[in-house]
Amino acid sequence: MAVAQPRDVEVVPRSVASLARFIGARRLAALEAVATNAVRSAGSATIWNLNSTADGGGVAEMLRLLVGYAAGLGVDARWVVIDGDPEFFAITKRLHNRLHGAGGDGGALGPREQAHYSDVLQANVDALDGRIRKNDVVFLHDPQTAGLATHLLTHGVRVAWRCHIGADHANGFTEEAWAFLRPHLDKCHTFVFSHPAFVPPQLAGRDVWIIAPSIDPTSPKNAPLPPARVRELVARTGLLAGAPAGSTSAVLGGAGPFTSEGPLVVQVSRWDHLKDMRGVMEGFAERVAGASPARLALVGPAVDAVVDDPEGAQVLDECLATWESLPPVAREAIRLVGLPMDDVSANARLVNAMQRHASVVVQKSLQEGFGLTVTEAMWKSRPVVASAVGGITGQVPPGTGVLIDDPTDLDAFGGAVLTLLARPAEMTAMGRRARRHVRAHYLSDRHLIDYARLMEHVLTD
Repeated sequence: MAVAQPRDVEVVPRSVASLARFIGARRLAALEAVATNAVRSAGSATIWNLNSTADGGGVAEMLRLLVGYAAGLGVDARWVVIDGDPEFFAITKRLHNRLHGAGGDGGALGPREQAHYSDVLQANVDALDGRIRKNDVVFLHDPQTAGLATHLLTHGVRVAWRCHIGADHANGFTEEAWAFLRPHLDKCHTFVFSHPAFVPPQLAGRDVWIIAPSIDPTSPKNAPLPPARVRELVARTGLLAGAPAGSTSAVLGGAGPFTSEGPLVVQVSRWDHLKDMRGVMEGFAERVAGASPARLALVGPAVDAVVDDPEGAQVLDECLATWESLPPVAREAIRLVGLPMDDVSANARLVNAMQRHASVVVQKSLQEGFGLTVTEAMWKSRPVVASAVGGITGQVPPGTGVLIDDPTDLDAFGGAVLTLLARPAEMTAMGRRARRHVRAHYLSDRHLIDYARLMEHVLTD
């Protein structure tokens, strides 16, 4: 790749005062005090965030909010998306899968891949030359940007690498990924992970921080919606009858809206093997369809909109083929939905409505860094059925949902959904406890305070 064209993401500054109705005056005052110190420490330094996409996935959502709040507090905060070619993103998807402990496409991570990865990132550094200055702070996000660390450090930039993914247990795949990344990260100042289990032995004794992600209660994806608006938005996708005039159905496979209504079960995620949308469908078809009036919606992004995930179209095709092979009763109870990504806020409102219309939200991932969709559903007072993997294990305490110990056990998954649907009073109580838990631990103020302290640490280390 001879020339790279990294691009700035324009972020609207946000006021932390908008959080007051959700977090209260005491928490808002604590946030403002920490922010004041952080702004003073930053001085003339610019705080940069570099990742590989502005749309699709939890990292992009998180950056849009955190950078917006930082800018609103007076920090010179920037967000840049790096450029890459298809081969680069195939390599980084390989790293993504293997950091999760999975083989992915089985392709190589050898010298040729290492050279191409480094060349693409060097081209991005060349394109950014002169913009990132000595003593600025750069947060690099995930494997796509790890190779920038060495290049930036030679220019006197303070670098922290933020890894949002990982595996509960090391294996040959994780070792291979870390061996590929380690030369790029050896001189990095600081490392940030979402979950303690994701920290590899290779970083023992290094400056490691654990910061869980958060959701923003004021964002289009999480803000309150009246019931009538919820139904209108869900109908607009083509999932329910009565779509407003001018709507374009997002239901895939040529299926129409559900012909009868029952409790809705929803999983929202990328079309990724590790999210196991196909397993969700099979578990629901085997245990729930026909035994309950419930319906299942598997909701993901339009696959042509997520440039850094080359496997999305393949996974979606596999899911559609599985849906087409289901018995008629199960096929009628299940829909696959590909939400458009051309308007980020509109997409977020559709996800918000889907989660609020659901009786149960599921996240049957085979591996998960931090399940933002789990926390989003809990904030909306929805009980969750999720896999006991990665960051999810700390997100769902007893009484707020159901965790499945073995995410490949489709019978256990389908049985848990069926049992929960049969106990509406228990679902309501779980939902209330879930919302209280999210308010206490996973809203934006806690995340901003964590990052402000991290920024001060990196600036003064």
